[in-house]
Amino acid sequence: MQTKLNQTKPDDICQIRCFNAELVAQVSEAMPGDDLLESTQILFSALADKSRLKILHALSNGQELCVCDLAVTLDVSIAAASHHLRKLRDLKILKYRNDGKLAYYSLKDQRVANILNYASIQLGE
Repeated sequence: MQTKLNQTKPDDICQIRCFNAELVAQVSEAMPGDDLLESTQILFSALADKSRLKILHALSNGQELCVCDLAVTLDVSIAAASHHLRKLRDLKILKYRNDGKLAYYSLKDQRVANILNYASIQLGE
C-alpha cells in the first residue's frame, strides 16, 4: 500500500521570485567582488583551525618565530607545526625565510592580525 507524501511546501521558502526589487538591487550593488570574496574565504578557512589560530596569534605582534619555537608554543610536534605553517604559507598568509637549519615564519600582511585581534575583542565581550 502506497502512502501519500506531504505535498505542502515548507514555510521557510518564498513562493514568489522577488519581493523587494529595489532593496535587492541595493544589496547586489554593495556586494563585494568575487576576488575580494575569494580572499575572505581563504582567510576564514585558515582561521577555522585552532592550531592555525594559535600560530596567527603568536605572530600577530609582528614577530618572526622559528618552526621549532612555534611547535613548543602550540605543544605539538615540529611536523604538526610545519604542516599548519605550510598551509598558512600556501594560503599566502605567512611568509618565511631560511637561516641555516632554521625556518622562520611571520605574517605577510598585518591586516590579518588586525582582523584576528578585532574578532578576539568582539567575541571576548
